[in-house]
Amino acid sequence: MDYSIILITTAVITVIGLIVGAGLVFTSKKFHVEVDERESAVRELLPGNNCGACGYAGCDAMAAAIAKGEAPVNGCPVGGSPVAEKIGAVMGVEAGAVIRKVAFVRCKGSCEYTRNQGNYIGIRDCASALRGGLNLTSCDYGCLGLGSCVRVCPEQAITVRDGVAVVDRRSCVGCGLCAKACPKGLIELIPETHLVAVQCSNKDKGPQVKKVCSAGCIGCMLCTRQCESGAVTVENNLAHINYEACTQCGKCVEKCPAKVITPPHR
Repeated sequence: MDYSIILITTAVITVIGLIVGAGLVFTSKKFHVEVDERESAVRELLPGNNCGACGYAGCDAMAAAIAKGEAPVNGCPVGGSPVAEKIGAVMGVEAGAVIRKVAFVRCKGSCEYTRNQGNYIGIRDCASALRGGLNLTSCDYGCLGLGSCVRVCPEQAITVRDGVAVVDRRSCVGCGLCAKACPKGLIELIPETHLVAVQCSNKDKGPQVKKVCSAGCIGCMLCTRQCESGAVTVENNLAHINYEACTQCGKCVEKCPAKVITPPHR
C-alpha cells in the first residue's frame, strides 16, 4: 500500500478544512449583526402563537419591532396585560392598559331560523364552497358552517352548532386567525368586556331578510332611537355598534324585535 498517497490526501483535506474554517470565521466577523439583548428577552416573553394579530408576521418580527421602538410593548393581544407588563419592564416603559378582545360571529342563522337548502358532501372548506357558489342556507350572508374557523383556532375555542360557528369567550385568546379564515368576514374581534353585539351581517332590506332568516336584522331603527349615547347606527339596512361609545345599558337589546342585538356567547 502506498502510504504517501494517504498522507498527501490527508494533508490536502486538512489544508482545505483550515481554509474553509478561516473563511467562515472571517465571514461571520465581516457580516456579524449585533442582536439587541432586549429583543431576545422580549421574544422569550411573547406567547409564540405567531398568529399575526399584532400586525406583524410573527412573534420574532414583533419582538424586533418592540426592541427598536417601532411597536408598543402592549401590542400583543394574545398575551394581554400580564405579558405587556413584563415586556414593559424589559424596555423600561409603562405598559399601559390592554383591552383584551375575543372573537364574535356576526350570524345567528342556525337551522332554527333559516332554511336548509340541501346536504353537502365535499371539501369542508368555507372559502372553497364560496368560490363554488355554494350556500347551504337560505341566507346569502350567513355562516357556511363548514368549520374553516374551527380548524385554524389554536385554542379550540370555536365549534359549529346547528350550522353556525360559535365562540367560547372563556377559551378565546383573540388571535384573530378565525376572522382571517372566514371568507365572508363574519367574525370580528370585540372587547371582552362588551356585552352587546349585533349577531347578523345581512344587508338586504327588512322584507327580504325575513324571507330567509327569522333572526336577521331588518333595519327598523328601533335600536338607534333607544340609544342615548348614539352608539347604535343603521348602515346598509344593518345595525352597527360603536363599542367605544356604547354604555351597555341594554335598551337596544330589549327593543330589538328580531332579538339580533344580543349578549355575545360565553
